[in-house]
Amino acid sequence: MIKLFVGLGNPGPEYEATRHNAGFWWIDALARELGATLVPERSYWGLVARTNVQGESRWLLQPQTFMNLSGKSVAALARFFKIQPHEILVAHDELDFAPGQVKLKRGGSHGGHNGLRDIHAQLGSPDYWRLRIGIGHPGAKAEVVHWVLKKPAPDQRVLIEDSIAHALQAKDALLAGDMEKATLQIHTTKPPRPKPPRPTGPD
Repeated sequence: MIKLFVGLGNPGPEYEATRHNAGFWWIDALARELGATLVPERSYWGLVARTNVQGESRWLLQPQTFMNLSGKSVAALARFFKIQPHEILVAHDELDFAPGQVKLKRGGSHGGHNGLRDIHAQLGSPDYWRLRIGIGHPGAKAEVVHWVLKKPAPDQRVLIEDSIAHALQAKDALLAGDMEKATLQIHTTKPPRPKPPRPTGPD
């Protein structure tokens, strides 16, 4: 089960609405759903909320270290509470997906994402879950830095927020550790077809 939910972004009002902060937006939305309040926690270099689900503590974290040092914050909290990499979910902006797309996966490379790169290094493992929130790609590699630190156009922001709301529908499955169900819910963008009624009568 997921014990630590992390959203990646950069602290400070000037970064608040930029694409690189999509992970922060997701954690903010999750905190609202769970009725949790993120508060500064100096020992973990982040904003932290603790919530209780079925008698178990679950943690929400927004590192305040700036993106490329995110792992310092994640590893500090994970080590203190003995949370294993596979019990961590990191929500982050994803250049490879268009706005509106969102995917869940476990493990794999950091794909050049500086926040993930540092989490890999600090945890010493790539074996954590990622919620990849599409922000689109500027088309040229040289423009990526400028792109992620810019605000999305209003229509793109709506698509990103829609994808965040869609991914939140899987929160119960994530909290329960039913990652197969969570993946299915997040990856299913159209409502599933109703199953045909089962025939009644003697078996």
